[in-house]
Amino acid sequence: MQIKPFQEIPAQQFDDDQMKKVSMRIAVGAEHGAPNFVMRVFSVEPGGYTTHHSHEHEHEVFFHSGKGCVLYNGEKHEVEAGHVAFIEPHSEHQIQNTGDTALTFVCVVPLQKIRL
Repeated sequence: MQIKPFQEIPAQQFDDDQMKKVSMRIAVGAEHGAPNFVMRVFSVEPGGYTTHHSHEHEHEVFFHSGKGCVLYNGEKHEVEAGHVAFIEPHSEHQIQNTGDTALTFVCVVPLQKIRL
């Protein structure tokens, strides 16, 4: 069992032409004994964004703080703290921070399909 503040988990930083101003923490994953899923906590700074991509697995996303939008199959959907999103397999998607504070969200994916 693991219980700790997510801020104590080391963060990976991403800032290039694919992802801008993004940090990611593996909150629960294989290294913690999770056999099926990976829970990741992302923080996207103002003006930042995740990769624009699609893949064969789903995402379940809970937006914890901030404001932003999800680009989903060419449509823009506004999100804020307390919103949830289900990203279906094979859908093109990207998460962007449109606010003036960090956009923080939890994203759950199947362990065998781990990808940003």
